[in-house]
Amino acid sequence: MKKDVTADAIKDIEKNFRYIAGIIKQNGRKILNNYPITSPQFVALQWLSEEGDLTIGELSNRISLAFSTTTDLVDRMEKNDLVERVRDSKDRRVVRIHLLDKGRTIIHEVIDKRQDYVGEVLQEFTEEQTDKLNELLTFLHEQMKVVNKK
Repeated sequence: MKKDVTADAIKDIEKNFRYIAGIIKQNGRKILNNYPITSPQFVALQWLSEEGDLTIGELSNRISLAFSTTTDLVDRMEKNDLVERVRDSKDRRVVRIHLLDKGRTIIHEVIDKRQDYVGEVLQEFTEEQTDKLNELLTFLHEQMKVVNKK
């Protein structure tokens, strides 16, 4: 950590992140009320949308849920035609979770609505402020990845 970052600044930044994350999560739940999925299912569908087919173990690690809980989650999503289990073409013993069109549609619709919300929040930002915020958030994300690898 750089010496010029004060403890007070760190406290303020962490607090702002907590509040912002809470507001986004709350808004996301409101959006999900219009869809036949739960918040954990949304997170799982997002991972499948972004990374492609995953095993239950891989998905379990990504969404930070127990293997058994993830299995139950996938069972419910499969019953709702959001995902399907498919055998790996290279190793028939491996079963992957595949995102179906209905699941993909829900993810895209929900993310579009979340992006609309962020766009509304950013209405009073100048283009320069928006660009700078995006630049700083990208840098922050990269630094988080670096620190997490340690």
